[in-house]
Amino acid sequence: MRLANYTDYTLRVLMYCAQHRERRVTIAELAQTHSLSKNHLMKIVNDLARHGLLETARGRGGGVRLLREPSAIGIGEVVRWCESDFRMVECFDQDSNTCRLSAACRLQGLFQRALASWLRELDTATVADLVEGAADGATLSAPIRVKRRTLDHAIPALS
Repeated sequence: MRLANYTDYTLRVLMYCAQHRERRVTIAELAQTHSLSKNHLMKIVNDLARHGLLETARGRGGGVRLLREPSAIGIGEVVRWCESDFRMVECFDQDSNTCRLSAACRLQGLFQRALASWLRELDTATVADLVEGAADGATLSAPIRVKRRTLDHAIPALS
C-alpha cells in the first residue's frame, strides 16, 4: 500500500500544527520546514479547514491552527478522506475489471482483508500519538509508540 503525496503532506501539516499548538503556523513556515510548494500547501490547508480540522486566519498575524485536539484526530480518518482510491488491483473496480481469474480468484479477498487490517491499524493512532514527547523543533524520527484503542470506523467498500 502506498499513500499519495497529498496524504503524506496532509499528515505532516497536522503533525506540525500539533507540535506548535501555542501559536498560528504560516504557510511559508510549513513550506520551508517541509520543502514543499506554498501552492500545494494552500490546497491542503483549505481542505483541512473544510473538514473542520484547521482554523485559518488571513493577514498580519494570520496562519493556521488546529481546531480539534490532536488526540481527537484519528490517522485512519485522515487517510480515508485524503485517499481517493483504495483499489489495490484491477479487480477491485468491477467497472474496469478485465481479469479472467476474477470468478475463482482468492487474491482479491486476501487484499481486501489486508487493506481492512491496515486501516484498522491506522485507526489505533491519533495525531497526538505521532507528536507526543517531541520537543519544539525536534525531528519526529523516533519510533512511534501507539496506544491501542478500539474505534468503530467503517472500512471503505471495495466493490
